[in-house]
Amino acid sequence: MTHLQQLMSSLEGICDCALINDTVNRRYFTGMKSSDGTLVVFKDKAYLIIDFRYIEKARKTAEDCEVILQDRLYHQINELIKKHEANTVCVNTEFCTVEQFTMFKQALKASVSADNSLTKLIRSIRMIKTQQEIDLMIKAQRIAEKGYEHILGIIRTGMSEREVQLELDHFMLKSGAEELSFDTIALSGKNTSLPHGVPSDKPIEKGEFVLLDFGSVVEGYHSDMTRTFCMGEPTDKMRQVYDIVLQAQLSALSAVKAGMTGKDLDAAARDIIAENGFGKNFGHSLGHGVGMEIHEMPYASPNKDNILKENSIVTVEPGIYLENEFGVRIEDFVVVKNDGCINMTKAPKELIIV
Repeated sequence: MTHLQQLMSSLEGICDCALINDTVNRRYFTGMKSSDGTLVVFKDKAYLIIDFRYIEKARKTAEDCEVILQDRLYHQINELIKKHEANTVCVNTEFCTVEQFTMFKQALKASVSADNSLTKLIRSIRMIKTQQEIDLMIKAQRIAEKGYEHILGIIRTGMSEREVQLELDHFMLKSGAEELSFDTIALSGKNTSLPHGVPSDKPIEKGEFVLLDFGSVVEGYHSDMTRTFCMGEPTDKMRQVYDIVLQAQLSALSAVKAGMTGKDLDAAARDIIAENGFGKNFGHSLGHGVGMEIHEMPYASPNKDNILKENSIVTVEPGIYLENEFGVRIEDFVVVKNDGCINMTKAPKELIIV
């Protein structure tokens, strides 16, 4: 059963008609990448209404739906509502703006709802990955890992954080990435204590940690990884902190399995960091889902009781951040299985000294 077929078969009890007009979910359900278009989904059929710019591509690309050239959008939706005798319409509240919802409510000849039932359904479908989706994320991850190898081979003291970022970005795009998963983080020295710091013109110096957080996208699917390495010999404290973060990550990786809560997975790493006296220095969640978005369900967080399900994806990224000193983060992402997990990240994580 395809993603769109799953959605159609699950609308019972939610609404007669679902409207999806955001870029990510439109592509997820139809395979069609475009900046505009409206997916109109009924229990027995789906339609993609799209304008002249994309119509030729949509007719060749869109799956499981009838493609309609957009003319008068609201009139066209109303005609479909009448054809399928739909009384209730739901919008995806996660992406639909107030302006869009107001227009739908005023223009459509049906009861338009903005509760989050459709949003919850879409999230639940997207959370469980098919093998094809997993294979695309693995492909994206291999591109990122080649980028990491490239950086380790060319990085030198005196290069700026920004130069490292641009070199890594260029390599991934040249190696087949459709785009970058997010703005690459490349930090050094004291800047590594900023979990989501922005690369600057600061030169990399001997004896400093370098932290890289990056990923690539293949056919809409993201990868995500973080590695921390050292330019020259680290201090004893730097080694100590690195070893604690690595121990915490390995503990969480060995704990991952379907049926556990995100809160319990987070604790598998957080408890080790706290026991070693750095609990207050791990201020973010352990992990998040990855797919057609870089952050999606499920989450591994101290306040998330969501259940990890088989074939969901979650990152495992503990960190310790010492203000005005340095920071360490190590991140892999894994496929959750009933008896553990499959780690899609193959890059080495023992402390590398360049």
